[in-house]
Amino acid sequence: MTDALSKMLADKPYILADGATGTNLFNMGLQSGDAPEFWNVDHPDRIRTLYRGPVEAGSDLFLTNTFGGNASRLKLHDAQSRVREFNRAGAELGREVADAAGRQVIVAGSIGPTGDIMEPMGTLTFDLAVEMFHEQCEGLKEGGADVVWVETISAPEEYRAAGVAADLAGIPWCGTMSFDTAGRTMMGVTSAGMVDMVEAIKGSKPLAFGANCGVGASDLLRTVLGFAAAGSERPLIAKGNAGIPKFQAGHIHYDGTPELMADYAVLARDCGARIIGGCCGTTPEHLRHMRAALDSRPTGTRPTLEQITERLGGFSSPSDGTGDSAGPTRERRGRRRS
Repeated sequence: MTDALSKMLADKPYILADGATGTNLFNMGLQSGDAPEFWNVDHPDRIRTLYRGPVEAGSDLFLTNTFGGNASRLKLHDAQSRVREFNRAGAELGREVADAAGRQVIVAGSIGPTGDIMEPMGTLTFDLAVEMFHEQCEGLKEGGADVVWVETISAPEEYRAAGVAADLAGIPWCGTMSFDTAGRTMMGVTSAGMVDMVEAIKGSKPLAFGANCGVGASDLLRTVLGFAAAGSERPLIAKGNAGIPKFQAGHIHYDGTPELMADYAVLARDCGARIIGGCCGTTPEHLRHMRAALDSRPTGTRPTLEQITERLGGFSSPSDGTGDSAGPTRERRGRRRS
């Protein structure tokens, strides 16, 4: 237990992670279609501001602006030769902000999917995925990231490839998948299937695993309950969206209020999550309410599906992907706190 995240998990009953990256960068002026990773070099002050947001709101951990910093995604912007540069710069800025916080803050190097489909359905080979992720891991490690944070993955092969890449770079890692359709990832993985996959990894297993993004907070917590029911003793991660996205006046807005995300954070803790944060739509204001709720409300018993929907709204589908009864569906969202 020599890495910073393991030590923090040993010292704290739960860890507050950060919120959205894209949402907050768009609020700073990032344009749709632009690669955010360019800002690590071209607009470092904006990235410092991005990182300071969750730190000042009370987060113990934040992700770097490197989600799409792999060769496949950067090739779309003719920047595939700058992978290591962008990842190193993103981590360096994070290290600077964390070290100035006056308390321990974990810098988690974000690694998102390649955007390609793995064989045999697509053309991406396992070895090529490892190579691309390894390049990112090396840049993040050089920049001072404490841990690699693999997120929004759908395919088990891509998840495992990221773990192999972290091993090659000699840096610990965490990993979340995104569960969208009826409690499954786009490639069909269920919550129980993810637990089996994590436990079967032959190299270094993730320090923590879980779910991020997906549909809404209710669905994500149903998935977290699935992880807990599968009996894994590894720390669980919950990073749910701030409500449901809605297209209004030419922009995407998330309807989750800070008060709703405070309820979500406490429910996530009671579901068994040790690392709790937000994903799309989650701003520092949401995080401040989440921090206050986690610190002031006592830990409760594991919530039922009905209790989750009563507080956060119904599920988007009647099934969680495992064949179990799922409880109320999204039509009950009118009962959610606003």
